[in-house]
Amino acid sequence: MSRVVVAITLLGLPAVTPTHPADPPAITVNERVRHQEIDGFGVSQAFRRNELLKALSEQQQREILDLWFDRNKGAGLSILRLGIGSSPAGSPYDHMVSIQPENPGGPDAPPKYVWDGDDNSQVWVAKEAKAYGARRFFADAWSAPGYMKDNGDDKNGGTLLPEWQRAYANYLVAYTKFYAKEGIKITDLGFTNEPDWTATYASMRFTPEQAAQFVKVLGPVAGDVKLACCDSFGWTQGKAYTAAIEADPEARRWVKTHTAHTYASPVDGALPTSRKTWMSEWNPNGNTWNEAWDDGSGYDGFTIAQAIHDSLTLGNVSAYVYWLGASRGTTRAFMQIDDAAKTYSVSKRLWAMAAYSRFIRPGAVRMDASAADPALKVSAFRNSDGSRVIVALNTGTAPVTWKGVHGKATAYVTDTANSLTPSAVTGRTVTLQPRALTTVVIR
Repeated sequence: MSRVVVAITLLGLPAVTPTHPADPPAITVNERVRHQEIDGFGVSQAFRRNELLKALSEQQQREILDLWFDRNKGAGLSILRLGIGSSPAGSPYDHMVSIQPENPGGPDAPPKYVWDGDDNSQVWVAKEAKAYGARRFFADAWSAPGYMKDNGDDKNGGTLLPEWQRAYANYLVAYTKFYAKEGIKITDLGFTNEPDWTATYASMRFTPEQAAQFVKVLGPVAGDVKLACCDSFGWTQGKAYTAAIEADPEARRWVKTHTAHTYASPVDGALPTSRKTWMSEWNPNGNTWNEAWDDGSGYDGFTIAQAIHDSLTLGNVSAYVYWLGASRGTTRAFMQIDDAAKTYSVSKRLWAMAAYSRFIRPGAVRMDASAADPALKVSAFRNSDGSRVIVALNTGTAPVTWKGVHGKATAYVTDTANSLTPSAVTGRTVTLQPRALTTVVIR
């Protein structure tokens, strides 16, 4: 009597397949097992990087905006992370100026906010992002102004003085209200960035317990803005901040999204919470501008693709926010801008993100996916419109044939020679090329 096994096909329906001699499918997707909901993919242009963009021609500006936010020409990013400034008035490039650059006279004095409608060149890009369809605007503070801190400086770490906590909370809320006047709703608000790292630029320290305590000051005045915490320097380190908030019932009430970076440690599992989690900042170390897809540098496009995959599948993150969209010099941003020569260049890092972000839309749900070949890193998603997206990174040196792709499917290939190049799915078969990222969209 012949034996059969029940497999789960792409549509989640049982299919009877002989145990012998058929090989297991290259990719199996089980729609009955669902994981996290996706909030989106994003980028930041904090620290006045948009001033570089403004140095270019209007046509070049539009080309870059298309590459960031357009769903046909570029990555279709849906999250913009904004930097809440803390520096004094008249600060040089790379220092974000505060909306209250001078001490108003103490923590209990009436505030003296200053709003120029530009906010370190961020308002313009926020309005453009909104016009493209972005709806998540994450405002994040690297530090309070220096006069609110024990070191008297918005740089070089230091901590928030207890008597300034309420004024700092009000300061953050005032920032969101200024954006509302510009037609931009700040949806997500963070009060600390890398609280476990002292930087020579804007930075401020919080212990996990201090962060949980400040949440209880900010939460009641934040209104309908979702609080995010705590943007730790590393993913492993971020677990302590999440745990401290989860252990405090009142703090847990206010924090809707747990965030961490991956500089000090990569994503190796989920943060200890049932709330949404975001990988909210990272780019790889390096000392040259690099446009390559796969050169072993550790900061090529292939590296970014692997990091995004791990964040989605190991960390169950709902959002992935890259640092930065564009910068100058030896940056590992998606793009390099030479504001003196008035030119820009695009790296394959952008296209690694786009292979996910253009097709996996906010509201999508990650489904269970596995691969017969360990060289394949596979993730699968169902969008709210019913379309399915399967992203396969072939880390091996040989092609893999995936047979039995059901539905009307199109494959998009990203590798050294291609940047989301459409490839027809013939005979329900897709060839996953070696050292390539293939996005299959099924409608």
